[in-house]
Amino acid sequence: MSSSVRAGGLLCAALLTLSAVSCAGGGENGGSASAAAAADAPERQRLTWKACPAPSGSESGATGKAPGTDWECSTLRAPLDYGNPENGSVDLALIRAKATDPAHRIGSLVFNFGGPGGSGITTLPAFADDYTKLRTRYDLVSFDPRGVGRSSGVTCLSDKELDAYYAADAAPDTRAEAKDLVDRVGKYARACEKRAGKVLPHVGTSNAARDMDLMRRVLGDDKLHYFGVSYGTELGGVYAHLFPDKVGRALFDGVVDPTSDPVRGSLGQAKGFQLALGNYMDACVKNSDNCPTERQIGELLRRLDEKPVPGAGGRELTRSLATAGIAQALYSQDFWDYLTEGIEDAENGDGKLLLALADSLNGRGQDGRYSTLQASLNAITCADFAQRYTADEVEAKVPEFRKASPVFGDFMAWSLTQCTGWPVKGEWQTPDVSAKGAPPILVVGNTGDPATPYEGARAMVRELGPGVGVELTYRGQGHGAYDGGNACVKEVVDAYLLEGKVPQPGKICS
Repeated sequence: MSSSVRAGGLLCAALLTLSAVSCAGGGENGGSASAAAAADAPERQRLTWKACPAPSGSESGATGKAPGTDWECSTLRAPLDYGNPENGSVDLALIRAKATDPAHRIGSLVFNFGGPGGSGITTLPAFADDYTKLRTRYDLVSFDPRGVGRSSGVTCLSDKELDAYYAADAAPDTRAEAKDLVDRVGKYARACEKRAGKVLPHVGTSNAARDMDLMRRVLGDDKLHYFGVSYGTELGGVYAHLFPDKVGRALFDGVVDPTSDPVRGSLGQAKGFQLALGNYMDACVKNSDNCPTERQIGELLRRLDEKPVPGAGGRELTRSLATAGIAQALYSQDFWDYLTEGIEDAENGDGKLLLALADSLNGRGQDGRYSTLQASLNAITCADFAQRYTADEVEAKVPEFRKASPVFGDFMAWSLTQCTGWPVKGEWQTPDVSAKGAPPILVVGNTGDPATPYEGARAMVRELGPGVGVELTYRGQGHGAYDGGNACVKEVVDAYLLEGKVPQPGKICS
């Protein structure tokens, strides 16, 4: 199960159902004077755009096919450490599709699809049909943030080791099991330091925001026009705080609560997933006589804790993997039928479908290779948040989490150990997204969102400051709103991004 308070559900959902693609990026480079020049004088750096190659087999959703002639890829070089640009550089993989109506082009529209750890170069082409209207006046642009995918993506364990890591008990019932979990987390952290130690101190959200401003300048845009989803809303908020006068038209969708520390964030997610589970079960019984109850799901998970069932490829469906699969299916109503089928199959001793859902959440491809999705998520989260929790501290919080969600509470509580023993100190307790002087930013909250509960949108509006955050409410299901197919949301967002029309605060779409 994703262990972040900023889970990248839109990406995970896309990877399960769509053909995702990527383009060539770079890697970490040695010391280079050009990195400082790129940061201080963007005109000295020229992007070379080329046809995008087919993705590598280790990238989630890889189909072996290049994204097509509409897409072109390039590499942006940025300082590894903006405070000491002489200490080397990092290459950031970019992808774009040019505006189809260049005579009325506004500029570039930069996308971040969340995670943290989601690959923009795999996700943007996969969702491109949803953005056809936006592409009339914008070049659609996305990127792999530093530490992600082709941009010096963080790796920690081998594929075989990751199979065991995600299958292991992530919701301990005894002190011995808790010790095993903390030991595994510590081993994981040491492996990350060994394999990616040079980039770990520099993969945080503040540096990603600085990268976006460098990107803006190199792309030739006076303002950053931005489309942020899930964690991408937090990244957008940090950008607005650092560069309020450079914000153009910005959309925050599936909004992270910037006031939440890891405990509040994880507790909110536990409540969000529990709400989504209830909504799924209510909808199921209206259309089927074969719907699981919460009690049945709980009993299934307890049985799997004692005795896993066969999955696929010699792997088994454990309690941890089953819980991850259930959570993945709650990110979108499109997966609810799969959830019903997967639970029934698991009860009959067949774990293949829930295992496939869990693999999507964890970034495992059909070839058994893992993307950097979860490793990058961990690295960015731990570079951002300073909090480090002990097993005793987590154990004391389990009852509160269990009350919030009988199904997901234990897992969400123990996910707080993800940064225990991490080799890099975190930057903040919570991010500062105050953006005095920025223009209106459209913030969309979904009342049925499991991963970023609706309350986060209101908190983001409040923290951005008076006159900046403008809230739009979507009374719907799933993670995020724009890609959910609601005509009202599309109309309001398109009018804002394409024509600059800011809706009245508090507008509601159903």
